[in-house]
Amino acid sequence: MTTKLADIPVTAETAVTVNLPPVLHEILHGVQQLRAAGTPSVVDLQAMPFGPGERDRLLALLGEGEVAARVNALGETRIKESRFPGVWVVEHLNLEGQPIALQIEIAEAPALLRTPEADLADSERLLREAVEALGARN
Repeated sequence: MTTKLADIPVTAETAVTVNLPPVLHEILHGVQQLRAAGTPSVVDLQAMPFGPGERDRLLALLGEGEVAARVNALGETRIKESRFPGVWVVEHLNLEGQPIALQIEIAEAPALLRTPEADLADSERLLREAVEALGARN
């Protein structure tokens, strides 16, 4: 007896979403903490045991907002606001462009985009020097 391709039963499996609800609850809790106490938080997606397609479904659900940034320092970092204000998708790549970390940062602005105090001091000094140099020429 020869089996034909049409004789083989095919069934579609529905993707199980086990980790998506807890991750969304963690993000919701982060937003609540940010609003109540101004406390930012980070959800490390790289450390989570997502099932097939779960991470892609999470990122699709978060969507994209109005702000995106790229930082080039020891590899590229891509920062995108999600469709939920204050919820940022932060992906770190190594020098070869391979993903090394994926995080959800819940903050008014991502930490990587905030200017450190030491850099502000350098900025003040450099601007003062520029102003003084211009003043000496006039």
